[in-house]
Amino acid sequence: MRGAHLGKTNRARRLRRNSTIAELRLWNRLRSRSIAGCKFVRQEPIGPYIVDLVCRERRLVIEVDGGQHTTDPRDGVRQKWLIDRRYRVLRFWNNEVLRNMDGVLETISSALQAEMPPHPVLASGEDRPLSARGER
Repeated sequence: MRGAHLGKTNRARRLRRNSTIAELRLWNRLRSRSIAGCKFVRQEPIGPYIVDLVCRERRLVIEVDGGQHTTDPRDGVRQKWLIDRRYRVLRFWNNEVLRNMDGVLETISSALQAEMPPHPVLASGEDRPLSARGER
């Protein structure tokens, strides 16, 4: 199992090094707890996926997408997986981040202040919440 985790970690590092301009600009505005005191990390493995940005404590995932995501059915599967684990997912287009940063930040701020979804329960009915990383 450690080898699989190491592979995801290396892939996340590669993605951080090759971030788009939109991802970098948004990251620079979200880092250092600059919005609502919430900590964001970027290119973070969550289960089988790597998300662009996530605030673990508020279970908020932010995806910054380019045109390749308009027709990729895997995005829907991924989003459903995250939502099933009580993550909230915000998606922004690259050009939206670059042209309307204030609007994007306002949307993120509102989502951070919104009520968090309840923790999911295990299939067995045991009332134990998932970890912040959404893994069992």
